[in-house]
Amino acid sequence: MTRVALFQATSGIDPAANARSLTGAIEQASAGGAEMLFTPEMTGLLDRDSSRAAKVLRVQDEDEVLAAATEAAARHRIWVHIGSLAVLVGDGKVANRSFVIDREGNVRGTYDKLHLFDVDLPTGESWRESNTYSPGAGVTLLNGTPVGKFGLTICYDLRFPGLFARLAESDADVIAVPAAFTVPTGKAHWHVLLRARAIEAGLFVIAAAQVGHHEDGRNTYGHSLVVDPWGEVLLDMGDERGVGFAEIDLKRISEVRSRIPALNHRRPIPDAVTL
Repeated sequence: MTRVALFQATSGIDPAANARSLTGAIEQASAGGAEMLFTPEMTGLLDRDSSRAAKVLRVQDEDEVLAAATEAAARHRIWVHIGSLAVLVGDGKVANRSFVIDREGNVRGTYDKLHLFDVDLPTGESWRESNTYSPGAGVTLLNGTPVGKFGLTICYDLRFPGLFARLAESDADVIAVPAAFTVPTGKAHWHVLLRARAIEAGLFVIAAAQVGHHEDGRNTYGHSLVVDPWGEVLLDMGDERGVGFAEIDLKRISEVRSRIPALNHRRPIPDAVTL
């Protein structure tokens, strides 16, 4: 069994304050016996005011939240998956980038969000991630983590099952889905999509989420989840901030896949024929 921790945060517009919250969560996760901590999308900065956010954005090597996390991971001897940070990239835009940090404080891998969320919601909310962010160009899997072979996604990627299929076909044991889901879409789709992705891929899904009312005016859904390969919810953190814990048993993957070996039965899908 592997003990994991999830940090359900209400990140704000000040990276220094967010860094303090993150390092506190790292300390709490380690004290609670977790081997790895998972944090939400935009752990370091959540601000829809692009002009204000631009004043505190930095390139990866100068990001204060990443620096604080690597130091804390080494001090407390725990792996940390930062769900994502907004970091400046060479094309003048920003990457929504995940980081995996080992217990020595080394960044072992990164992933840039592939799918960008551009939508006008019935509530009147409008989101245009492509105005600010550059999409990622690759799929990331890491060996040697406390949760086995570890696949990375971010938030809106959840709605694209082909990405999860690719990770499953590459023998992932766990897929992370850090998120900052809106309340309406969270209520409608969060649980059902995460359970579906876990069931389809026959693996564990760990989804740390933002929660509550944020300084920039938005509201996020929370309900950080750990889902096993059968679709059973092992942890649901509801709408409270803080650190939660779950135990995962990687042997569960082979047990479930032996009962429903869907991955072994996949065939190339031919082009559709319109009749």
